[in-house]
Amino acid sequence: MNSEIETLQKIIDRSLRIVFFGGAGVSTASGIPDFRSADGLYAKEYDGLSPEQILSNVYYLVHMKEFYDFYRKYMIYPDAKPNAAHRKLYELEKADKLRGIVTQNIDGLHRQAGNKRVYEIHGSVHENYCLECDTFYPLEKIIHSTGIPRCEKCGGIIKPYVVLYGEAPDKYTMIGARREISNADTLIIAGTSLSVEPAASFIDDFHGRSLVVINREPTPADERADLVIRGDVAEVMAQIKV
Repeated sequence: MNSEIETLQKIIDRSLRIVFFGGAGVSTASGIPDFRSADGLYAKEYDGLSPEQILSNVYYLVHMKEFYDFYRKYMIYPDAKPNAAHRKLYELEKADKLRGIVTQNIDGLHRQAGNKRVYEIHGSVHENYCLECDTFYPLEKIIHSTGIPRCEKCGGIIKPYVVLYGEAPDKYTMIGARREISNADTLIIAGTSLSVEPAASFIDDFHGRSLVVINREPTPADERADLVIRGDVAEVMAQIKV
């Protein structure tokens, strides 16, 4: 591991436009589970349904109360705090070496750590809007409501700004994320199995100098990578000097 960290440090030191592409494994050190691990949320069934079914747009529309019950119980971690990986990425952005973070996570921890150049391709639990009048509500509104959350102004349904299965990601967020990756000289892929499209295909936009993968398990990007580190993302990033 020491030699791998040294190699990563050299790559970061010589890089001018780093982009970090992260998944659930970035936030496990903050107490948020990796949903796709062997014993994670996605490995289980709930009343005979998979999480993918419950977190789909079709289920949301047909079984809205049950959706919100599941969402509050399993998808929200209001006490989670940024870990060493989030903090190191903030340092890299302050040093003007990190040009962007593309994240599949909806926990908002990159922004909480202070990063500004964040592309949340699956949305964020911290952004919630009335479907009728577009009034914004913070996460606390969802947490402290029961059943289907309703707008205080018009009584409309409040929906989290997260991308459900069957929904398309925000076009402009996707364009920005792909632009940053295509302009990067170093792409660090961390804490993601690269199993969810369209984000998994983002790697095809990268034509820079160094491709780094940090993940506990093998990924489809390993064969293309200049450096592969098997380990915890927070533990690895904590050892980098900025």
